[in-house]
Amino acid sequence: MLLGDSCRRRFGSVTLLGGIGDTEGVSQLLVQPNGPLSGQVRVGGAKNSVLKLMAAAILAEGRTVLTNVPEIRDVEIMAEMLEALGLSVARLEDRSLEIVTPPTSQIHPEAPYELVEKMRASIVVLGPLLARCGTAKISLPGGDDFGSRPIDFHLDALSAMGATFETLHGVIEGTVSGGRLRGATMVLPFPSHTTTDNLLMAAALAEGTTVIENAAQEPEVADLAQFLIGMGASIEGVGSGRLVVHGAGSLQAVQHDVIADRVVAATYMIAVGIAGGSIDVIDARPQHMEMLLRKLETMGLEITLLQQGVRASSSGRLKATDIATLPYPGVATDYTPFLVSALAAADGVSFVTENLFSGRFRYVDELRRMGADIRTDGHHLVLRGVEQLSGARVKSHDIRAGAAVVLAGLAADGPTTVDDAGHLERGYFDFSGTLNSLGASVVRSS
Repeated sequence: MLLGDSCRRRFGSVTLLGGIGDTEGVSQLLVQPNGPLSGQVRVGGAKNSVLKLMAAAILAEGRTVLTNVPEIRDVEIMAEMLEALGLSVARLEDRSLEIVTPPTSQIHPEAPYELVEKMRASIVVLGPLLARCGTAKISLPGGDDFGSRPIDFHLDALSAMGATFETLHGVIEGTVSGGRLRGATMVLPFPSHTTTDNLLMAAALAEGTTVIENAAQEPEVADLAQFLIGMGASIEGVGSGRLVVHGAGSLQAVQHDVIADRVVAATYMIAVGIAGGSIDVIDARPQHMEMLLRKLETMGLEITLLQQGVRASSSGRLKATDIATLPYPGVATDYTPFLVSALAAADGVSFVTENLFSGRFRYVDELRRMGADIRTDGHHLVLRGVEQLSGARVKSHDIRAGAAVVLAGLAADGPTTVDDAGHLERGYFDFSGTLNSLGASVVRSS
């Protein structure tokens, strides 16, 4: 049963009631050291899952409902994208999202540049549009500024399924001969998260069977696969590196609960490692963060598994360790900025290797401004932990880099001013307010 209009918040051209929370319009944060953290924080739905689930709603006519949806800017951007394509999106009052997908003839399969350039995840509408409409136009995606993430994997794999592409003036136009994608067997050159997502969605409506070898194994990919299965798709190997998808003639709109955001959970756990104290991270799923939890324990953070989440406690200076980012189940690249902030003040020398995104070290210069002793060598970092970081004026280059410098400021010797803090709105709901509820001192400025 639909809620009344008074219980909905429309996206697109209509202003949201409550929007993305108290962080809306934030451009600067002032972080003051304020001692250890304590209390509890509840993890919302995963950004890296919900955006793909929203795109997957394109595949089925009717009413899709997603629950446990985070109130973040990237959800708004994707909602505006879907509305530009002809879908209707409304946020319900209980952290749920309603997406109504029209018949195929009423879908406008062209993703506008002004939305695509804001978010790299926009590329995931390509597979569903080709599968549902047989054609799609999308600008080359933008988003966080930490290096090139080419989309060749997406185009090559979809081409194997019968799509042809032409790129002109920064716009990719894809068409499907005969109007329907065909199943194919493909080996991804790298277990790309978004490529696997795109192929799963495309294959769900393709003719025949699609086999994806070297597929990404992240929990968010499994969440998408379970959503598609609920819609009527047949998928084997969920959670493994080999996915077999038997295409369906049609899919049905369903309701689905978004998994918890492991990156948000990691953020608050590492905040305790930096500032000290003890917090309960409710709804965190330790089975999705096993490698990270081992690393945190190596660094001296005490991790206790709870019935409803994880407790993180720290009473002294962290210890140095070595970290290398790898595809899941390895340490995720999104964790790295927080870990580097923590290791910058840890006891000893640490080595960090970024194997996934070559441009992700831009935040290192900001930590250096705070007194961190960090040397870069290609995609490697050497960190000599200092006794204490210094407060300084720094900049947020992307979502996770912004969170990293805020965390560093929790235990600096004075105030830290973070410019361009609006990036945080894209991945966190009321980040400053949540930290303040744990005992931190973070003041917003618009």
